[in-house]
Amino acid sequence: MPTHLLHSIHPLNSLILTFSDPSTMEALISQFTYLSDQSLNDKNFDPQTIEDLMRLFELESYKAWAAMELELDNEVTDAENSMKEAEDELESAMESAMREFREFEEEMERESNKELQGLLSIGESARRLGKTMEKAANIASNRYIEAALNSATASMRSAMKTVAGKGKKVHPS
Repeated sequence: MPTHLLHSIHPLNSLILTFSDPSTMEALISQFTYLSDQSLNDKNFDPQTIEDLMRLFELESYKAWAAMELELDNEVTDAENSMKEAEDELESAMESAMREFREFEEEMERESNKELQGLLSIGESARRLGKTMEKAANIASNRYIEAALNSATASMRSAMKTVAGKGKKVHPS
């Protein structure tokens, strides 16, 4: 019988097993082999002993199943935690990218407003210059017209004097 399997047989030949390491199923199989041999050799062998061992097999199976389920639950929890961390990192990265985008957008808006204000200022200066040039052109045009009228008036006066003077002039001959 294996040393890691401790057993004692109680007065009714029932088996109480205590396992000291994780290879419990191997110990149960070893015990089953031992009890099977004993049942063949001992006419007073109680079949209840094997039934008790079978219950231990069943219990061990449930324990293994529960352990696997617990391990699976732990893995699922770990996977969910990893997924949550990845989601948090992605969300953080997205927030950072959006913050950078908003900052970039605000900077571009400031620059475009600054450029727009510069263009508006240049446009206003050009408009004022155009108005000034229009006034200067009007003044120059009015002066030109006035000078032309004065010249025409002077020419007409001179012509009138000449015509009026031809009739009054005495020719010395």
